[in-house]
Amino acid sequence: PSTPCPSFPLSTLHKFLPQLGPPWLAACPAWKSCSKRKRNSRLQGPVDESSAAGCGPARRLRGWGSLAGGALLIALWLLWLLELAPGGAPAHQPTITILVWHWPFTDRPPELPSNTCAHYGIAHCHLSANRSLLASADAVVFHHRELETRRSYLPLAQRPHGQPWVWASMESPSHTHGLGRLRGVFNWVLSYRRDSDIFVPYGRMEARSGPSPPLPTKSGLAAWVISNFQERQRRARLYRQLSPHLQVDVFGRASRRPLCAHCLLPTIARYRFYLSFENSQHQDYITEKFWRNALVAGAVPVVLGPPRATYEAFVPPDSFVHVDDFGSPRELAAFLSGMNESHYRRFFLWRDRLRVRLLDDWRERFCAICAHYPHLPHGQVYEDLEGWFQA
Repeated sequence: PSTPCPSFPLSTLHKFLPQLGPPWLAACPAWKSCSKRKRNSRLQGPVDESSAAGCGPARRLRGWGSLAGGALLIALWLLWLLELAPGGAPAHQPTITILVWHWPFTDRPPELPSNTCAHYGIAHCHLSANRSLLASADAVVFHHRELETRRSYLPLAQRPHGQPWVWASMESPSHTHGLGRLRGVFNWVLSYRRDSDIFVPYGRMEARSGPSPPLPTKSGLAAWVISNFQERQRRARLYRQLSPHLQVDVFGRASRRPLCAHCLLPTIARYRFYLSFENSQHQDYITEKFWRNALVAGAVPVVLGPPRATYEAFVPPDSFVHVDDFGSPRELAAFLSGMNESHYRRFFLWRDRLRVRLLDDWRERFCAICAHYPHLPHGQVYEDLEGWFQA
C-alpha cells in the first residue's frame, strides 16, 4: 500500500490567522487533492495507483516544503506582532550617558561603578563625573551652587551642538542667586518643584509591605533643630510668638546644642511634635525637615512652608499640622498642648499602610535624568531661568 497522505490541522491554524486569508491554504495544492481522495477512499474503497499518483512522495515533499515556508512566515509575523504589542519583547535600548560636571558640595565625587543607576532601578544609564566624556555624553548636569560660587564654570566653547544641559538645584529661590547670567543656556531643570522637567522631591510615601514599627516613647512636647537662626525669617518670628505659650526644646548650632548625625532622629523621636519650619516659603519647597526630621523620626510635623494643599499632594491630610490652620500662634499652641492621646495617635494611622522613602542621594537624583530622558523636550531652552524659578 502507498504511504498515507500527510495530515495537518490547517483549518485550526487558519482560524487564528484570518489576516493570511484563503490563499495560504492554496500553498499546498497536493493537500487538497490528497485530502479529497482520502475522504473518498473511506467512502468508496481503495484508490487505484494511477489516481494515487498525485499523492506520490515527490508531490508530498513539495507540499511539506510549502507548509514549512508558510510556518516560517507565520512565526516571523507573530514575532513582529509581539514587538508591537504592549508588554511585548522590548527593543534594544542604548545606554544613556549622563555627565555630572561638578559633584554637589564637594571636589571629590563618589565612586560611580557601571551599575550605579541599576541599583536604583534605572537600567541603561551610565553616570559619570569624567569630564573627558563631554563630547559624547547624552546630557550634562550642572549643580547650581558651584556655578553660583564660581567653583565651576560652564564649558560653553566646548559644548557639542544640540547636547542637552540640565540645571540642578534643591535650594529655595530665596537662597539661589546668579541665575540672570544663565539665560538661554539650559534645556532641562532638575529640582523639587513638580513642574520641573526632572522632578525629584526630598521624599515620598510608598506602600508598606510589612508591619509598621511601634511609635517611640514620648517624654517631651515639641522640638526644633535650627542651625541658621535669622530674625528676618518667618520661621524665627513664628517661634518667638509661639514659645511663650508652648514648651519647645531647641537644638542645633543656633542654640549651642548641636546634635551629631546619628543622634538627630533618636532625640527628635522622644517628642510628640517637631517644628518642620522651612527657611523660606516657596512653591513645592518641602525639605528633609519634614520628611526625615519629623516623619521618619516618628514625630508629628508642625509645618511652615507652602500651602496645605501642597503637602496633601504628597502625604495624607491627617499626618501633619499646618500653622495656617490657626488664627494665631497662641491658638496653635493650645491645640498642640491640649491634644489627648487618642487624637494624637490618629496622626500616625498612615504608618499601617505607608512608609517614607527619603530621596537624599545625589546619585539617585542624577540617575532620574535617564528615566525621564526619552520623554523630555529636546528643543526646549530656558531663556529666562531666573523668571521661571523665582515665580
